[in-house]
Amino acid sequence: MTTVQVAEKRSVRALLAAAEQRRLAGDYRSGCAAAREAAELAAALGDAAGHAEALRSLATQLLRLGRHEEAVTACRTAVTELEALGDASGVCEVLTLQALPLTDLGMHEEALDVLARARDIAQQLGNRDLLYWVHNRTGVVHGSMGDRELSNDYLMQALRMVDGMDDEARFCILNNVGDNAVHEVARLQGLGDAKGAEATLTDALGYVAEALRLARAAGHPFRESISLDNYGMLLALAGDLDGAARLIEQSRQIAVRAGYRSLESGALQHQARIRLMRGYHAEAIEGLLLALDRAREAGEKTMAMEVLRELSDAYEMAGDPVAALHHYRAFHDLERELHNQVAAARARMAAHHFELDNARLEAENARLETALHRARSAELAADNLLWQRQATEDALTGLPNRRYVDERLPKLAAAGGPLCVALADVDLFKRVNDEYGHPVGDEVLRRIATILLEHVRDSDLVARFGGEEFLIALNATGLQDARAKCELLRANVAAYPWEHLRPGLRVTISLGLAEVTGTGTLADAINLADQRLYDAKRSGRNRVNGTQI
Repeated sequence: MTTVQVAEKRSVRALLAAAEQRRLAGDYRSGCAAAREAAELAAALGDAAGHAEALRSLATQLLRLGRHEEAVTACRTAVTELEALGDASGVCEVLTLQALPLTDLGMHEEALDVLARARDIAQQLGNRDLLYWVHNRTGVVHGSMGDRELSNDYLMQALRMVDGMDDEARFCILNNVGDNAVHEVARLQGLGDAKGAEATLTDALGYVAEALRLARAAGHPFRESISLDNYGMLLALAGDLDGAARLIEQSRQIAVRAGYRSLESGALQHQARIRLMRGYHAEAIEGLLLALDRAREAGEKTMAMEVLRELSDAYEMAGDPVAALHHYRAFHDLERELHNQVAAARARMAAHHFELDNARLEAENARLETALHRARSAELAADNLLWQRQATEDALTGLPNRRYVDERLPKLAAAGGPLCVALADVDLFKRVNDEYGHPVGDEVLRRIATILLEHVRDSDLVARFGGEEFLIALNATGLQDARAKCELLRANVAAYPWEHLRPGLRVTISLGLAEVTGTGTLADAINLADQRLYDAKRSGRNRVNGTQI
């Protein structure tokens, strides 16, 4: 490396340090500029580690500016760089970050998919800090989906793991628990569970008070504003409307000074909600209209949709049904627009993901071919063991065969812990053979075998079960996580560039999933998985059927 290159790499590190300093000060716009400059310089230098770090910093700050799709793209590119570097810990951290902009885009299934992958990595590494962030962000996603009870379960798991972590991690979980409690208390009150609501509210007030202390100690205006807002809403639920109004106004003033439009809109919305609690309908409507303007200025359409719904309710309370109907219709119009935007975002991100996958698959195929060549060379050198391999290996795909499954699967079941089995079948495989010929059909099976192997752990089992059918045994995995893993396998097969093999070729798989339970046998689980595979085929193919019955 030349002296000039060394100096330029130092410049990358200096830019990254500046971006981090601005992020910690809540100055996300200038932080974005520094991170973007660092990413461009690192890419020009071929500094893959610096490039990935800069993209992660950029994504973190784009998220706070409401530029969610750009944040997802930055995360995906960073993951590709980190995978090539073999940095599993870095991959896990970026996947956990990526879940947030996906959630804000309304792409909840995709967010849970990346978190499931991050959870696998964290567990394989045995890294408690990484697992903390996975639980934290999983709770946020479920809360955004409206499942506040499940959200609380994940957040409380994260809270129990936060001891010994830095103040930023402590603030994050305390604030998230407080935010979720605003909804959870209302849910419990609606169920008539006054005792549960009171206990949740008491705990949450303590959590947000500590979050506010940490935000102020860090001198971080964004954190202070958001924790003041949560504190205020919890005080309102406790009946202290004057205290609530005072804290939320402080939150709004900080947001205005720092230019946090989305936080300003949220504060205005919550101020209006408190006025409704007091019965001040006209003042509440005025505040909600202002909140709607700020949400639109910030490009926060999900928040604008919430405000429109509240405006409809407020006008109805005020005795103005015409205005209530108008805003109710505007709410549904925006809801439809958001659905269309999510679909368009999915299409754009899928195209970007496809480009990354192509590059990754080419590298993976080259690596797999090398590994396969070495494995076959080793087999030839071990003539005395060849007959054993032939007895338990499928000749076409190189996967274990059914005889191996009969030997291996009982050992996995006897090891203890949850075990799930899935049967995967290639959809319309006869049509592939008829239209493209059996050599192409054989190559399809080989490539599916490669895809399945590359997306399971070493402790799992993938085997060719017969014909175009594969068995996947997921070791130490419960049914919920196994279903997420099967969805990932299904999606990777569907996303593979099959047209490169033959123009017009498209291949998908259907999967049936079952858990091996203490009350049943392996044969029972495989039979149930087979039934569910049949149901998946009958329901339209290219899907996973693994729901409890």
